[in-house]
Amino acid sequence: MARLNVKPTRMELSNLKSRLVLSTRGHKLLKDKQDELMRQFISLIRENNVLRDEVEKELTQAMQSFVVAKSLLNEAFIEELFAVPSTAVALDIQEKNIMSVVVPQMNFSIVAEGEKSSDLQYGYLNSNSELDDSISSIEEILPKLLKLTEIEKTCQLLADEIEKTRRRVNALEYNMIPQLEETIRYIQMKLEENERSGIVRMMKVKDMGGSK
Repeated sequence: MARLNVKPTRMELSNLKSRLVLSTRGHKLLKDKQDELMRQFISLIRENNVLRDEVEKELTQAMQSFVVAKSLLNEAFIEELFAVPSTAVALDIQEKNIMSVVVPQMNFSIVAEGEKSSDLQYGYLNSNSELDDSISSIEEILPKLLKLTEIEKTCQLLADEIEKTRRRVNALEYNMIPQLEETIRYIQMKLEENERSGIVRMMKVKDMGGSK
C-alpha cells in the first residue's frame, strides 16, 4: 500500500492520526447506512415481487376478458366507447426520506371529466359480461399499478444510493484507511530512527568530551 507523500514530522503524525480517527468513524457510519439501505431495499424488492405477480395475473385476466368481449362486439362500438375518456386520474406526489434518500410517495384520486360520471357510459344491449368484467378489473388494478410504480422507483433510487455508499465504504476501507495507517507507521518509524540517531550523537559528543 502506497503511503501518503508527507513530511515525517510530529505535526504531520498528529494530523494523520486525527484523519484516521475521522475516517474510521466515517467508515462505520457509512457501513451502517449501507446495511440499513440493503435491509430496506430487500424488503421492498420482496413487496415489489409479490405485487408485480398480482398485477400481472389480474391484468392478464382483464385482457383475456377484453379480447373475448371484443370478438363478440362491433369493433366500431369498442372504438367509440374508449375514444373519449370519461375520467382522469389526479396524482399527488409527495416525498419521504429513507436514510437521506428522497423517494416518491404517490396518492391518486379518480376525477370525472366535466359533468360525466366516473363510469363509462354505454348501453347494455351493445355490451356483454366480458366487457363489464374487463373494465371493472382494470379500474380495480389501477391503485396497484400506481403502488407498483412507487415501489419500483423507490427501489431504483435506493439501489443507486447503495452503489454510491458501497464505493465510499470501499474507498475508505481499502484505500484511505490503509494509506493513513501505513503513513503513520512510516512516520513513527522515521521519528524513532531520528530519536535513536540523536541519542547516539549525544553519546558520541559526550565520549569525545570525556576523552579530552
